[in-house]
Amino acid sequence: MADAGEVTRALQRIGAGDADAFETLLELVYPELCELAHRYMRRERPDHTLQATAVVNEAYLRLLGGTNLSFTDRGHFFAVAARAMRRVLTDHARRRGRKKRGGGWARSSLDDLQSPESWSLEDILALDEALHQFAEVDPRKSRMIEMRYFTGLSTDEIAQFFEVHVRSVERDLRFSQVWLLREMTQDALGEEGH
Repeated sequence: MADAGEVTRALQRIGAGDADAFETLLELVYPELCELAHRYMRRERPDHTLQATAVVNEAYLRLLGGTNLSFTDRGHFFAVAARAMRRVLTDHARRRGRKKRGGGWARSSLDDLQSPESWSLEDILALDEALHQFAEVDPRKSRMIEMRYFTGLSTDEIAQFFEVHVRSVERDLRFSQVWLLREMTQDALGEEGH
């Protein structure tokens, strides 16, 4: 894992307009971004056309293409990177003509929601759609879910980012999990009923 201070300094240099800092940042975060992408891809079929390194590269390019490259620290960067990876995967799945809204998704417990490394692209699409809906209801809690399950940040890191108590994060994550699970299960059941 890259030193948080080094990553933060590279991000500050980028924010100050130092173009060379992009290369430094990539060297620092690339292994962690690859591990994050591998977690997403671990349970996909072996002949899947999208590889973890392609997910990382596409997400990083999307980050570089952003008009406002202002990250407060390592945690913030990885939260945004996880969101970019999620977009890459969902865009790829949509292009492949996957079923919209769940693809037969039928999780039965919160424990299933807590292990994203076992999700298929259909699961990611269902979660992506539910997260978009949830972001309209509660943007902060939606962001917490992304930070926890897509980025792998601890509840302590999330609490520090939002400047709240750890118990508040834990409570918000439990609420969010229930909301998302309910939404995704209803969508999957609604698809089957059509």
